[in-house]
Amino acid sequence: MIIAIDGQAGSGKGTLAKGIAKYFNFAYLDTGIIYRALGYKAIQKNIDLHDEGALAELAKSLDEKEFKNSVLRSEEVANYASIVSQYGKVREALLDYQRHFAENPPDGVKGAVLDGRDIGTTICPEANVKIFVIASVEERARRRIRDLQIREISHDADQILAEIKERDSRDAGRAESPMKAAADAWILDTTNMDINEVLLAALNYIQQNA
Repeated sequence: MIIAIDGQAGSGKGTLAKGIAKYFNFAYLDTGIIYRALGYKAIQKNIDLHDEGALAELAKSLDEKEFKNSVLRSEEVANYASIVSQYGKVREALLDYQRHFAENPPDGVKGAVLDGRDIGTTICPEANVKIFVIASVEERARRRIRDLQIREISHDADQILAEIKERDSRDAGRAESPMKAAADAWILDTTNMDINEVLLAALNYIQQNA
């Protein structure tokens, strides 16, 4: 069974996908971390984030161990990911890995949950369940700021809001696999929901539609 969770940055799709995977004991893949790892590695190797060919070659050398680097969760690296993920050659280089994970989940489990921007439209268009998660840009900025406050990281609220708007525009406007809901995806608006409410709503939908 394959469950595709797509949506906007800060909408809660990652937390939701992990919760679903835990509930069903399915494998989980945060596809965004792959692009974060690539963007970070490119910067470390002084590769231009707009050099599509060099990025595609670099993508072939990524190792799963690199996905566990805590620095990948920073807002700066998230912006790197949004840039490198625009390019068709990069997405093509990483496509097989993502599809193989979905179709052959590790550890013998009976399903996989993938979250990203184009899981239901490009990576796994045959997914059993597709959910597209949204939230208002103001709410997503508030969540990001709250997270930074908890971690005692300095921040600029106006800059956070501007960065989220910029990422939305870039992710939805790119030529290759733009962020959009699949025609058969369920739209889940989490703006006025807490984590438990979101998970319960999604589980109910899955159990009725899988």
